[in-house]
Amino acid sequence: MGGGAVFDGRVTFPRPHRDDVLIAVVGLLGGLLLWSLGLHMNGYRAPLPSWVTLVPLAVLSGLELLRRTMPRTALAAGTAAVLVDPFTPGSIATLLMFADLVYAAVVYGTPASARRIPVTTGLVTIAVTLGFLAWLREPVALLIGVVTALVAFGPAATGAIVRNHRDAADAARLRAEQTALLAEMDRTQAVAAERARMARELHDMVANHLSAIAIHSTAALSIDDEGTTKQALTVIRENSVEGLAEMRRLIGLLRDSSGDVEPAAAPTLAGLDALVQQARTNGRQSGLRFVLRDDREKGTRLPAPVELAGYRIVQESLTNAIKHAEAGEVRVEVSGGAGDALRVVVTSPFGRRPGPRAPGSGAGLVGMEERVALLDGTFEAGPVEGPAGGPDKIWRVRAVLPVTDDKEPSA
Repeated sequence: MGGGAVFDGRVTFPRPHRDDVLIAVVGLLGGLLLWSLGLHMNGYRAPLPSWVTLVPLAVLSGLELLRRTMPRTALAAGTAAVLVDPFTPGSIATLLMFADLVYAAVVYGTPASARRIPVTTGLVTIAVTLGFLAWLREPVALLIGVVTALVAFGPAATGAIVRNHRDAADAARLRAEQTALLAEMDRTQAVAAERARMARELHDMVANHLSAIAIHSTAALSIDDEGTTKQALTVIRENSVEGLAEMRRLIGLLRDSSGDVEPAAAPTLAGLDALVQQARTNGRQSGLRFVLRDDREKGTRLPAPVELAGYRIVQESLTNAIKHAEAGEVRVEVSGGAGDALRVVVTSPFGRRPGPRAPGSGAGLVGMEERVALLDGTFEAGPVEGPAGGPDKIWRVRAVLPVTDDKEPSA
């Protein structure tokens, strides 16, 4: 704000604002009109001739062009010019333009200038008033002090008030923009979280049924046996009907409350027996045996998010076992209760197969891990050493879900 820019050795100054040009023109023309009419501030007792009044007038009007782009420079030069005015017949236009430069220096200057100028002009006003009182010893000295305050301290104080209001408005606007940005970030995160939740629900509900359909349809096509084909088609039909029901439930969750489909209750751990029985049907042709061991306290009801997460983890683990496990025993162990943590462990034979029995996307493990993370639990999945007398390696999924009463419902 205090100087021009240098390009190719030439100093260039910022282009003045059109409002500053208007102020300069009006001030100059007004001063010329007052001078031509013989209207002066100091009468004819001034030591300098009348035409010298035009010099500070012209300087101040030129400095008005810099009031916004170079406010400190304009004020410094304007102060020097206005000190000449008392030795001429004087012009009120000169004083008004100087007052405007003081105001502009506070409003458009640096923060340091905005703090110093009101204090400086206040001290100058007091000093001028006391000085003229000591010199003249007449009440007219008070009038000189009032004029000095109107020309210097008044514009500076007004500029400080305007700048403070402007800074407060800018701060409020910035806070509003930041609040809007945070709200948009929250909305985006909420949408992403909802999309992830629905993706987990869709995968966990449908993948199990589609995997069974793919496995048994392959068996029906590859084995030329009427009994086997009929059994496979029966399993395919059962999984198709159940998958359709699950899809309807998901659509019900997505519908408005005024829709035609009412969302069904979320599955709970009470449905583990049926889930394992369905896995027995789907995995029979793969040589898999399914065992459920439920050591939870009888009659204990866990928070809905914990029940849903536990159910989905077992469901996805059974689906993965049907698609990938070697022939053998798939074991589901559930333990824990109220005031404790729910522990879910699913183990299945692990070996090298030429390929999965049904294609997968790899999203199942990610979905289980996300469910556990939402409940601040722990999750492990991978091959471990098998038990004595069993296979050398088994695939183990282990989840520990804390049971607390202050958990927000989530999926």
